[in-house]
Amino acid sequence: MRISDVLKTKQHPAVVTITPEAGVRQLVATLAEHNIGALIVSSDGTTMIGIVSERDVVRRMHSDGTVIDNTVGGIMTEVVKTCSADDDLDDVLRTMTEGRFRHIPVVDGDALVGIVSIGDLVKNKIDRLEFERDQLDSYVHQL
Repeated sequence: MRISDVLKTKQHPAVVTITPEAGVRQLVATLAEHNIGALIVSSDGTTMIGIVSERDVVRRMHSDGTVIDNTVGGIMTEVVKTCSADDDLDDVLRTMTEGRFRHIPVVDGDALVGIVSIGDLVKNKIDRLEFERDQLDSYVHQL
């Protein structure tokens, strides 16, 4: 199974972005508004310059109580691991687990085409296993 298969099943496939100049308060509001855990940081809405997640906010709150008054550019992750739509789901799941991150942008060359979460990947894997189980069960009961 490929990442492209996961992107096709997402309920909300649009990638939500935020500028590096935006405040952390706006970041938190946008995450809540869209019920998501991470945003792509982009100055123009198409070119990725970083990623920022709930985890970035929480980890900085522990060491810096004023993080809420900071900008997104001040807390974002600049070196972003990405995948392509052609990548194997299991390979990407392994990369995310080993890297201990929950969101990965999907790119085609330099173009951002989507973002998947570890929850998206696990859901897709469970759906596939349930389908296979149902097919085997149907086959066994036909015999």
